[in-house]
Amino acid sequence: MHLIATLLLTLVAPEGAGGGLLSYQDTVRCSGLTQAASELEGGESARGRQLFDAALYWSLASGQAAAAAGRPGASADADQTRERIAAVRDLSEHLNGAEAALEVCLRRTPDLG
Repeated sequence: MHLIATLLLTLVAPEGAGGGLLSYQDTVRCSGLTQAASELEGGESARGRQLFDAALYWSLASGQAAAAAGRPGASADADQTRERIAAVRDLSEHLNGAEAALEVCLRRTPDLG
C-alpha cells in the first residue's frame, strides 16, 4: 500500500499545476473511463483484469487529487460517478474520443505488479 501511495503522490497535482502531473479533473476522467471500461469488459479476460486494476488505481488517485484540491469527499465521489456514467455512454457509442482517452489513462497507470 505504501508503494501505491508514493506513486499517487508523484502523479497527482493541485488544480492548475504545470508539468507532467495530472489535475484533479484529469484523474477523475481516468477514473471514470477505466471504471466504465472495466464494467463493459468484465473481469474474466486479461484486458478485464488490467482495466479493473487501472480503475482501482485511478479511483485512489482521484481521492488523493480531491484532497490536494481541497474538495469534500462526497463531491469527489459524485464527480467520479458522473464521469463513469458519461464514460459508459461514450465508450459504448464511440463518442468524444473516449477510446483514445482510455488508452492514455492506461499508459499512465503504473505497473502495480
